[in-house]
Amino acid sequence: MDYGKYKFEQLKKQKEAKKNQKVVELKEIWLSMTIDIGDLNVKARQAQKFLAGGNKVKVSIKMRGRQNAHSSLGVDVMNRFFEIVGDVAVMEKRPLFEGRNILMILAPSKSN
Repeated sequence: MDYGKYKFEQLKKQKEAKKNQKVVELKEIWLSMTIDIGDLNVKARQAQKFLAGGNKVKVSIKMRGRQNAHSSLGVDVMNRFFEIVGDVAVMEKRPLFEGRNILMILAPSKSN
């Protein structure tokens, strides 16, 4: 077999494999500790669109000033958000404190 032909076949297989794969992106949604239910529903619908597209969603809350003293309220907001999108999402990373931010990562559920 010709080596050039072999290399060509390998490149052809790699291109075909690359064409068939799905790249998962990480989309981010910012919430506030003082967010109201209507705004929370709007953000949840946006997250559901991202999850339906097969992407992961990073949900963030940035705490300012006195909000740092009441960080448990931020975790409550995150849990309410997850209750809304819970039917299409799986919590990959629980709400975690990283400095002044609270982060949670959601992945699309396998049943979709």
